[in-house]
Amino acid sequence: MLLQDIRYACRSLWHSKAFAVVAILCLGFGIGLNTTIFSTLDGVLLKPYPYEDPDRILVVGARNDRAGFQAGLSYLDLRDWNEANMAFTTIAASQGRSLTISDGGGEPERYLGATVSWDLFPLLGTDPILGRHFTPEEDMAGGGGVVLLGHDLWTRRYQGDPGVLGRTILIDARPHEVIGVMPPGFAFPQNQRLWVPLAPFASREPRDFRGLFAFGRLKPGVTIDRARQELDVIASRLAAEYPDTNEGWASRLRTLREAFVPNEVTLVIYLMMAGVTLVLFIACSNVANLLLARATSRRRELSVRAALGAGRGRIIRQLLTESVVLSLVSVPLGIGLAEIGTRLIASAMPPDQVPYYITWDVDWRSMVYTIVVAVSTALLFGLFPALQVSRGNLHDTLKEGTRGNSAGRSLLRSSLVVVQVSFALVSLVGALLFVRTFNNLGGADLGFDTSPVMTMRFAMGGEPYEPEDARLRRVEDVVRRIEAVPGVRAAFASNFVPLSGGGGGGTVIIDGRPAQEGERSGINFIGVTPHVHQVMGLPILRGRDFTDAEGWSRSAVAVINDVMAARFWPDREAIGGRFRMAGSGEETVVWFTVIGITRAVNLYGIDPEDAQPPAAAFVPYAYQQTLNTGLTVRVAGDPASITSAVRGALRESDPNLPMFQARTMDDARRLTFWQFGLYGWIFGTTGVMGLLLAAVGVYGVLSYAVSQRTQEIGVRVALGAGDRHVLRLVVGHGLWLAGIGVLLGLALAPGGTWAARSFFYDVGPFDPLTFTSVALFLLAVAFLASYVPARRALKVDPMIALRAE
Repeated sequence: MLLQDIRYACRSLWHSKAFAVVAILCLGFGIGLNTTIFSTLDGVLLKPYPYEDPDRILVVGARNDRAGFQAGLSYLDLRDWNEANMAFTTIAASQGRSLTISDGGGEPERYLGATVSWDLFPLLGTDPILGRHFTPEEDMAGGGGVVLLGHDLWTRRYQGDPGVLGRTILIDARPHEVIGVMPPGFAFPQNQRLWVPLAPFASREPRDFRGLFAFGRLKPGVTIDRARQELDVIASRLAAEYPDTNEGWASRLRTLREAFVPNEVTLVIYLMMAGVTLVLFIACSNVANLLLARATSRRRELSVRAALGAGRGRIIRQLLTESVVLSLVSVPLGIGLAEIGTRLIASAMPPDQVPYYITWDVDWRSMVYTIVVAVSTALLFGLFPALQVSRGNLHDTLKEGTRGNSAGRSLLRSSLVVVQVSFALVSLVGALLFVRTFNNLGGADLGFDTSPVMTMRFAMGGEPYEPEDARLRRVEDVVRRIEAVPGVRAAFASNFVPLSGGGGGGTVIIDGRPAQEGERSGINFIGVTPHVHQVMGLPILRGRDFTDAEGWSRSAVAVINDVMAARFWPDREAIGGRFRMAGSGEETVVWFTVIGITRAVNLYGIDPEDAQPPAAAFVPYAYQQTLNTGLTVRVAGDPASITSAVRGALRESDPNLPMFQARTMDDARRLTFWQFGLYGWIFGTTGVMGLLLAAVGVYGVLSYAVSQRTQEIGVRVALGAGDRHVLRLVVGHGLWLAGIGVLLGLALAPGGTWAARSFFYDVGPFDPLTFTSVALFLLAVAFLASYVPARRALKVDPMIALRAE
């Protein structure tokens, strides 16, 4: 019986090709968008992580509720927790680190790497495809000298040569033996390319340096709550033993999902899913309207079947079968569009911005979801037309011909159009707010001109750069060589790169002024060489800038921005004031004297939630030296044109210095908000698709209404109705439906925009301009969609219409 229904449905749809094509296109686009975003949601929020039994792995950190801090673990705390706890098989850790390879195989290259404890990869259940893991003896203070390579690095730099095992290469100018190659795609914890043992680096760090990213595998039968209680007991004991560093600190346990996926990412993905679900509903509403119109025109056929003994249930089943066939036929189109969509989303993301463990594609999970969605929507939206057309006495319809009261069906079709328009408005309002946010971020005033500036980093490593004086001399030599390059106006080195991150920070203590209750005492603490203000084009508002002698030495002077000056010296002149960073030991405390005040600018980019620049202090680079050092260069012409010359200056200073992350500051600026462009593109595509489908819905309902009211229009024309009257009749009906839909959408949209308010910049979630412009635009589209059927109504010949009756 089912096969018979399917064969009949296929023949029926084949004979109604125009109807089938329109319905398949509507469903295909709706399902395609839905599958695209589901594939993203699945990859980010649902797929299990590629580790052995990932639900038993927890991210282990520390928290200080009293101070409101959250952090990782220190190496010494990690060691003590590992020895005393009974809840985990082990607690392992990693720490990101920039590593430079210089092995005679070409120019030195910097890679994103990590130091890892010897038991981390066994904890994850990931083994090398070549070689072996680190041993406990190699992961000890004074140990090391071995390295694990990522598969991508191995194939690119060493051409996939198995003979690389046992080979000695230079990493940060130190010899390391290659002991293994990790599997393809593995880049733990995010996008690392090589790994060295942790202890040789971290064992020298103090107990209050909580910078390790730690993971623990729960023993069988142990719950998170029990593990948390046990670690808190150990933390309390350590607080008693080491009150200076551990007082107030307790454990912080999270699942991998909680730690790896920020809440804002989860929110925006669910908002995207809601948006494409609205589009799917609009598409299905169109198909439901088409099915209603088609079923109404088939009432005589269905009446004949009823007269031959088919019951109402049999007729409903046949109509539902046709709906399911339509949906299943649209599945290949939807999957094809989803393949394109997922590739476009992936290509819109900058390299290395998405962690390796998050992948999305149209796999079997997405296909199962697509089929379930297709069948579910077919049953849901095919049921209403089937119930409507099978209501009443079909035998009476056979006696009366095709005439009959279709008011109920017209009301249902009109209601679906109203819902379509309202959902389209919700989608378009959200899309426009994201697009405006992206444009606002692109045009936001950072406080300085980015166009003539080039940025890059270089890394110093190995024994030659262990003494601080050696690092400082090398940085000075590099900067002076770069400033001698033709076309370079000025350059400075720093522990940060504007718009690319870095720097330090913490709580500041002001000399002679107790902290005020509720005062924000955190500042950015940035070490710079001379000429930072010339490069950035920042004026000194009061006081003076560093001299070259001060900038290249440990002179305890600082230039602060006006936000810091107003916050900590609100009632007196900040010039001459002193401050220090909290947490400094008394034997190393440095009181900095303020010698100048500059204008506050957004050196770290625009924060949509807080556009005010942070309080910041610039101090001589000697106080904030880093092996991974940033360079910022102001150029007379095209900033990208000096890249090769700067690289040459570095190699002249030291052939083993790698230069990386070279980009213009305009490019760096775009990278600070690239995700908002992606959000705008996705929501914009969703909104436009919803608009087009809603316009098709309005057009379809009015076209059908005109065909059903041919006699009425003919009578009106015969009685003297003019073109204007007929246009007003048809267009007015379309605008009436669209107007109700717009009002309903205006009532629904604020809920979604309020939920996404944290993503908007320089535009409110209830922005009147956005809501008004979208409403007017939708009404204009509805007018156009109504005008075409109205023009057709004008061509109705009253005599032909009356004779047909």
